[in-house]
Amino acid sequence: MNAVGKTFSFMLLERIYDDDLAQASYLVACQETGSAIIVDPNRDIAQYIGAVERRSLRLEYVTETHIHADFVSGARDLARQTGATLLLSGEGGPDWRYAFARSDGARVLEHRDCFDVGQVRFEVRHTPGHTPEHLSFIVTDRLASERPVGMFSGDFIFVGDVGRPDLLERAANLQGTMDTLARQLFRSLRATSELPDFLQLWPGHGEGSACGKALGAMPSSTLGYERLVNWAFQIGDEDAFVREVLNGQPEPPKYFATMKSVNRDGPAPSPKPNDLPELDLTGFERARSDGASIVDVRATADFAAGHIPSTLNIPVGTSFATWAGSLLPYERDIVLLADTPDRIERARRLLMLVGHDRVVARGGRALRDEWQHSHGALARVKLIESTELPADDGRVIIDVRGQTEWDAGHMPQARHLFLGNLSELARDIPHDTPLAVHCQGGTRSAIAASVLQAQGFTDVANVTGGFRAWEAAGLPVGTTGEAGNGTDSLHPNRTVHAS
Repeated sequence: MNAVGKTFSFMLLERIYDDDLAQASYLVACQETGSAIIVDPNRDIAQYIGAVERRSLRLEYVTETHIHADFVSGARDLARQTGATLLLSGEGGPDWRYAFARSDGARVLEHRDCFDVGQVRFEVRHTPGHTPEHLSFIVTDRLASERPVGMFSGDFIFVGDVGRPDLLERAANLQGTMDTLARQLFRSLRATSELPDFLQLWPGHGEGSACGKALGAMPSSTLGYERLVNWAFQIGDEDAFVREVLNGQPEPPKYFATMKSVNRDGPAPSPKPNDLPELDLTGFERARSDGASIVDVRATADFAAGHIPSTLNIPVGTSFATWAGSLLPYERDIVLLADTPDRIERARRLLMLVGHDRVVARGGRALRDEWQHSHGALARVKLIESTELPADDGRVIIDVRGQTEWDAGHMPQARHLFLGNLSELARDIPHDTPLAVHCQGGTRSAIAASVLQAQGFTDVANVTGGFRAWEAAGLPVGTTGEAGNGTDSLHPNRTVHAS
């Protein structure tokens, strides 16, 4: 109650987090008027419609902080389905304006614009750096105070990190952009000096996202706390900041370039759910001969124990969208293999989130049994512990981790072939070469083993403990510049590390 006895209905804020994308969307509503906005929706729009309906709200606006690279945006589809007004950035120059803004009747936002969701005011700030058009939104709950309560920082400021400025150059191949964006990011950070320490920060991603180097696990922070602990606020020199923010960035997933174009030019509505037909052996062989990608989404141990030859193993989990987006061609149909409907449906949803809409069929245990009856034994992947790697059996050790992980330490005799580029890098290695593939813990190397088997390699082992177990056992660790520095011993004039 206030001094005159009136009860206020303050701003409502709900964080809607997708663990598989490490991505946060937000529902904001004025409870006084019942009007609402969704910020940064992904393509699974039913969850936002459900959140609005459960609270008996009226969705007035849909917006996003920037053109996303790691998933297909749901903003356009959500606005169309609900009749809400679409709010899109008008900053960033002609190359990074939304091509569909005018046709969709979107309201274009520019720096210092304001709009109201009931009694909740949004002030638009242009915060370039991660992308040229990036916006952040300063939020004021005017029923509570005329001072701002928080900022939707998108991929500008994270908990403990900032958005990487190298994606347009390294993922979309726009040369010369990462230095420019890094300098814009530095200036965007300095421009926050006018904002109060108490301002809450609601970022667009959490721990595990590839949109930064080392995002924190906390769901939110304050600007004051980030000024104390976030590395990006500790560097006052622009050149030094540019060097640091570009140093050690992980390899961007290959599908990021596709997502940038899709989200700029106009994402299609998410496909309507339908029952996937279950293939028998005849249908399976027809799909494969037609060029479909065959993806076994079972756990790595199940795949290793027996699978249809030349199938790709991408186990459903938090890294599934990253590797499915990076390894599966968008122009091909996809057939999913698993033993449970839940695993098939989860994989299908994640594929939809990164724009893979051509999932046409499924298969399971019955298909494997039919394959065995017709063709004989299933294929298998050898499993060996890192501590069991013999030193003299002629098996070539392949490290499929990222460049930064490799630089920090690796098995001294390992060759570095990054998983995202493995098909190209391994193309001219003799297929009868015995290989032992490892990553940090075992998941990426399991995917890599299936990639190599599908390419025709006949003796592939997955090192299940990975480099983590190697280090824990106190075994020797190499560093960049030593014998295993990325020059392939099978092809000594060929560099195999990926940056």
